[in-house]
Amino acid sequence: MTPNMDESYAAVDLGSNSFHMIVANLVDGRLQIIDRMKEMVRLASGLNDKHELSKESMQQALECLQRFGQRIREIPHLNVRAVGTNTLRQARNGTDFLSRALIALGHPIEIIAGREEARLIYSGVAHSLYDEVNKRLVIDIGGGSTELIIGRGFDTYYTESLYMGCVNVGQRFFEDGKIKAKKMRKAILFAMQELESIETTYKKMGWDQALGSSGTILSIRDVVQAQGWCDAGITSSALTRLMETLIAMGDSESISFAGLPERRKPVFASGVAILCGVFEALNLDRINVSEGALREGLLYDLIGRAHNEDIRDKTILDVSQRYNIDMEQANKVKETAELFFHQVTVDWELDERMDLKLLLWGALIHEMGLSVAHNQYHRHGAYLIANSDLAGFSRQEQIKLAMLVRSHRRKFPLEEFESITQSRRVSIIRLCVLLRLAVVLHRSRSNSSLPEMQISVNKNKINLNFPSGWLDQHPLTLVDLNTEQSFLENADIRLTFN
Repeated sequence: MTPNMDESYAAVDLGSNSFHMIVANLVDGRLQIIDRMKEMVRLASGLNDKHELSKESMQQALECLQRFGQRIREIPHLNVRAVGTNTLRQARNGTDFLSRALIALGHPIEIIAGREEARLIYSGVAHSLYDEVNKRLVIDIGGGSTELIIGRGFDTYYTESLYMGCVNVGQRFFEDGKIKAKKMRKAILFAMQELESIETTYKKMGWDQALGSSGTILSIRDVVQAQGWCDAGITSSALTRLMETLIAMGDSESISFAGLPERRKPVFASGVAILCGVFEALNLDRINVSEGALREGLLYDLIGRAHNEDIRDKTILDVSQRYNIDMEQANKVKETAELFFHQVTVDWELDERMDLKLLLWGALIHEMGLSVAHNQYHRHGAYLIANSDLAGFSRQEQIKLAMLVRSHRRKFPLEEFESITQSRRVSIIRLCVLLRLAVVLHRSRSNSSLPEMQISVNKNKINLNFPSGWLDQHPLTLVDLNTEQSFLENADIRLTFN
């Protein structure tokens, strides 16, 4: 990595309980945190039984994002990344919120899957407390989910995201604010039940050290140490004593601990219950605490993307190996697609960074569906991409990549592009066309090189120019292009060639 001097970056984490933003400068390869902002929005509490966000919760969230947006207005657009987690994964009206959030923050919000959230959390912890020797268990209790990761150094072995957080567990077991022994035990058993599916696997893998991260665990750490119940981290005995003290207090409004923020009190008992469940299920005696979490991981991921250390490139390579993709063929398609891309970038207003990467990834894995069946393999590939855990990719990116693979052959499914936002739809369709043409020209899987070709475009009109006589000498390619011409014509795209 050879970073420029004094580059500014910002990462925004739209959690289910709190929104966080971290701003940093990268100077001589070293990250210097220059600002942090946090607001307890408690977005998950605005999610009703129909999994719809209330107008009030959305408004509060948007006002917070406006304040964040003002702070990062001067930072280059490509140096900012914002992600949404569990609540926005669930929200049925999330699309409406995301379009308004884009305006408020000035940057798009990416929705990340639970395991991607876990990976980023581990990255944040690993960068904050690097240890290449010990195997570590990282626990992060958020507002809507709890992530548990086992890893060493910067590498993860297991990543898991469970649907239990201090907000949703609080709504389920402590909705009236009363903290009773029976309620506390039911909440702990609920957490243990959620952990049941991973408990044996995690114990078999084992760990040398356990670490906690994020607001819930940091707050618990601050309380038990302020009370003098333990000197470092959080011990099992201190956690038990905290739980018993909460039960004695009996009500969230009666919670009184030095240093515990007022807005943390309504979800404090549920966070303690979840951590008690984790301690009990995994037989923990003590955990230490890391200041690093999702936003720090997001920041390092963003810096990696900016300096050609993109985890998504490795993910695509892993996918190609897992599904036994013919890489010789994939690379031929990739090279031709890239050649076409550079010729049409200006006329089609494509992005040299984001769009090119997406096109090249699509070219490399466009045949992954062959591992399922040859018939309709473009559909199989699209399904695998859309529904897999792909490290580094947001949900929106996976949908776009899936559409490239889905659309690379046969009928052009113009109607299916409705799932992509209007602002990005035209460029994704154009990337699909470039991939389709590259695939058609390499359909014979021949070892012979293609001739020098020129491609020109004018909106929905495309012309391919071959050397004189080349198409006459390759009649099968001519037939393939005629067929492709018909497919594109049905999507109101006119292809000509000579």
